[in-house]
Amino acid sequence: MSFKIKSKEKENIGVIMVEGEIDMFSSPNLRDELIPFFTKRIKAIIVDLSGVSFMDSSGIATLVEGLQWSKKEKKEFILTGLGTNVKNSLSLTKLDNVFTIKSDMDDAYKKLCEY
Repeated sequence: MSFKIKSKEKENIGVIMVEGEIDMFSSPNLRDELIPFFTKRIKAIIVDLSGVSFMDSSGIATLVEGLQWSKKEKKEFILTGLGTNVKNSLSLTKLDNVFTIKSDMDDAYKKLCEY
């Protein structure tokens, strides 16, 4: 399956949309897409995983790294659109309790409006 990633900045929020499989070959691309958002003056990063069919440990490690950067830079880091496979991966590693997870982009934006 092909891997696609798009990002944009909207209303002081970085949004990254991922499609395909996040594995040891594609996770560096996700990392490269995340890094610039931590140097910009934005308040949050939303990673939309609704198009992700599979994620291995390298993908999880990349998301953990993003979470660590966000804490260091005092920015919200939200995952949305988790499919069953991704949700199971995070649940097995107990990371579903560490990340802020919202069902979709609308819920993520609502979470950010609470601040």
